[in-house]
This record gives sequence, structure tokens and C-alpha cells, in this order.
Amino acid sequence: MMKNKISSLWLLLVLCLVFLLVACNGSESTEPEDTTEQTNEETEETNESVPQVLVFGRGGDSVSLDPAIVTDGESFKVTENIFETLLEFGEQDTTVHPGLAKEWEVSEDGLTYTFTLEEGVKFHDGTDFNAEAVVKNIERWKGGAEEKFYYFHSMFKANGEDIIEEVTAEDDYTVVFKLSRPQAPFLKNLAMSPFGIASPTAFEAAGDAFGDNPVGTGPFKFVEWKRNDSITVAKNEDYWQEGLPKLDTIIFRAIPENSARLNALLAGEIDLADGINPSDVSVIEGDANLQLIERPSMNIGYLGLTNTRPPFDNVLVRQAVNHAIDKQAIVDAFYEGLAEVAVNPMPSSISGYNDEITGYEYNPEKAKELLAEAGYDGTPIELWAMPVPRPYMPDGQKIAEAIQKNLEDVGIPSSIQSVDWATYLDRANKGEFDAFLLGWTGDNGDADNFLYTLLDKDNIGSNNYAYYSNDEVHDLLLSAQSEVDEEVRNELYKQAQEIIFEEAPWVPLAHSIPLLAGKKGVTDYYPHPTGSESLKNVSIQ
Repeated sequence: MMKNKISSLWLLLVLCLVFLLVACNGSESTEPEDTTEQTNEETEETNESVPQVLVFGRGGDSVSLDPAIVTDGESFKVTENIFETLLEFGEQDTTVHPGLAKEWEVSEDGLTYTFTLEEGVKFHDGTDFNAEAVVKNIERWKGGAEEKFYYFHSMFKANGEDIIEEVTAEDDYTVVFKLSRPQAPFLKNLAMSPFGIASPTAFEAAGDAFGDNPVGTGPFKFVEWKRNDSITVAKNEDYWQEGLPKLDTIIFRAIPENSARLNALLAGEIDLADGINPSDVSVIEGDANLQLIERPSMNIGYLGLTNTRPPFDNVLVRQAVNHAIDKQAIVDAFYEGLAEVAVNPMPSSISGYNDEITGYEYNPEKAKELLAEAGYDGTPIELWAMPVPRPYMPDGQKIAEAIQKNLEDVGIPSSIQSVDWATYLDRANKGEFDAFLLGWTGDNGDADNFLYTLLDKDNIGSNNYAYYSNDEVHDLLLSAQSEVDEEVRNELYKQAQEIIFEEAPWVPLAHSIPLLAGKKGVTDYYPHPTGSESLKNVSIQ
């Protein structure tokens, strides 16, 4: 009995000792540990390790990634981030700023331009950017076939004469351009997307395949192209402008249907969406996670009439079609107040616009009279609708349907046709369509880039899809190109617009305010009026 008591007392003492030890340890562990600094460091490390990936949803795929051989905005949207030009436009305007050329001088007679280049710049393949590289690019464009290098020959050739007579490398970082005649928009032309400077090493080795593996000096390098799906570019770690770009990767996804593109944005599958329908504005504005973005307007959407194909080889028929189409109804129905009815082939914001021209009024009866006078026999035409939404025309198919009804009302039967985007442009370029929907976003903010580029006979087979030719208009536009007095230039452009109005090579439809949408976290994205912008300053918060 005594033995049991002693054992129990001993056990009790041991338990008390254990309790005291645990209590002491517990009191030490209850002191809060300062982990704030450690947590902040871990958070910063985590943020830095998360790649900045932007997915840009757009209406169609690119045609090529060689900017020198394309004319479509979907191609330039990508190439603008791979290549750079000697001069650049302002962030949201077409004022000229230094690019790969940091300085320039112009001779008093306007025939010699001397550019001083940035030093220490390299192409993505390691080739040095220098004066010789610039010369090789110009020689490539100048010596190439006109049907291939559309833009260069349309901007720097007139009456079969090369405006750029000679380009020489005075030293490693000085390039001299000598012109055969003055060209008022010369500096603006050089800043255009088609004239991105490419690696001579790459284009000489690749030949015609250069557009499949482009190499420039830009903020992003080409990575991969999945046709009709996506194009991926990655940060140029050796980019010459310090601290840029901010994004690590951009994926340009082709999503042709506007509704599907919007749904992808709403689902978080993409970060930016181009070509938002005006009717979907309320959806964007009603979502706290999204932002609506307006691109400054500098465009024209039109119905082209191929002037060399019956019945549109008759000016009376072309005038009739202009009277037959209810442009105001089209703008009201499909642009939701985010466009104005077009009168001339360029927007009123462009210097030289002729505001005395009032346009063709919607008048079906007048259209019928003109058709009768023209002897039109009711032969059906093909009306071609764009397969992709464009900034100047959010829904080509629906607009084509509205035009089809207008034409039917005056006795012009039509069937709506379409084909993939690259083929559409190619066939329109070859003059194979009767009537077709198309448009243009200005490249440099100059009247020359609308009137001469789209409607001069020099550009038949490139950007003059209507195959319109008029010698008087041609002479006026060439004179305006060489005229340095802005008032005289504007008067020449106004005279040209009067003739174009009378001859009605196409039906101007609308000047739109293109819409985009993005996640709230997309910052420093400023859409450019040309439709092409570098994304080097963009980041995602």
C-alpha cells in the first residue's frame, strides 16, 4: 500500500515537471515573429517571376510578316513590333519623330535628305544596324517587282520615274537620300509601317520566305506562326531603348467572329480585343473588369466598283449606285453613332479635304433614271463582302446585305460572295470583282496617302483596287506631291476631289471610330490612328 502511494507521488512529480517545461516553451513560441520583410521580398520575387504575357485578339490572320510586301492592317499590326522605321509617328498622331534615325537635314531645294543613325543597334540575328543596312533595304524595295513591293512603288514612284534617285552610305551612321523631284510627304512616308528596316543578312538568305521568319531591330522578336490561329513574339532582351519592352510575350490570336472575340475577352482568354461591334459597347461598359478603348479616326470604308468591268465601266451606272445606297441608314444600323457618312475618299480631318462637295443624296428614283440612260439591262452582278471585320467596317456581311437590298430596289440584282482574307485582297487587287467592300486606314495623315495611293492610275494593281484612271486627276496629284506650299497643295487636292466625285469610282460609305476593349489591368496602350502601333510601352497590372 505504501509502495503504491510512493509510486503515485513520484508519477505526479514527473507530470508537474513536464507541464512546467512545456509551459516555458509555449511562452517563448507565443511571441509573434516579424515576417513582414520576408513576405514582401517573397511577393516581389513572385511578381518579377510572373511573365508579362499579352494576348491580342484580332479579326484575321496576317498575310505576311514582311512589311515591305503587304498592304493589310492585320500584317502591320504584328510587323510594327518586330521592325522599326527611320522615323516614327507620335504616340497618337502623325507628327514625325526620330526613330532609327536620330537626326535629319533637308537641303533648300528639297532634293537631298541626310539622316544620322542611332549607334549600337543590332538586328535580332546579331547583324549590325548601320547605314549600309539601310541602303540594302532601299535597294531591295527599289529593285523588286512593282507587284511585290506595292507600297514602295506606289509611294516613291510616279510616271514610271523613281522619286528616290539614289541612297548612299556616307559613313557607318550617315545615310543620304537624293530625290529626282521634291516630295512634300517624304518624311511621313518613311515613317510608315511598310518601310521597317530588315536585317540584310536575313532577307538575303531567306529570299521570298523572309515573311515567314522576319528579323528586324524592334522591341519584339518573332517566335512562331500558326496559320489562321496565332502569331507569337517575345521580348528582345537586347533592345536598344533601355527599359523596354515591358511585356515578355505577345500572342496575336485570330478570332474572325466579333462575338467570339468578345466572348474570349469576357472569359479572360485574351487581354485585348480589336474590332468591337458598336452594339456591344454597353456590355463592355457594364463590366467592371474591362475598359473600352477608342482608336482615333482616320479611315474610309467604301464600296469599290471595278471601273474596267461591266456594268461599272459606265460612269452613269457608277453614279446610279451612289444614289441607290442609303449610307445614313447603314451608318445608323451598323455603327451605332460611332461613324459619320462619307462624302469624299478621305476624312475631313485630313488637310486638303473639299467640304464644298455635298455628296450623292439617297435617291432611288434618280438611280433608276441614270440606269435607264446608261442602257443597263439588269445583268446580275457579284457583290463581294469582306470575311473579316475591319476598323472602318465592323461587319462586312451585314453591310453587304443592306447594299444588296438597296441595289435590288433600283433594279440591280446581285449575289453576295466572299472568300478568305488573303485571297480576297489578291483577287480585288487583280480587278476580278464587280463590286466589293473594302476600306483604308491612313498611313501618315496626308491627303496624298488617300487620293494618290487609292485612286491614281500609278497604283492600279496595288492599292487602286477600283482600277480608276483619269489623266487630269493624275496630273493634279503629282503636282500636289511636289508642292511645298501647303495652301497650294490643298487647292490641288480639292480640285482632284471634284473630278473624283463626278466620276464616282466607288461609293464612300463611312468614316468610323474603331473600338477596342481590354482588361482593366492593361496599361499604357494607346491605339494609333494608322491602326498599327508598337506595344513596347504596354504592361499588365
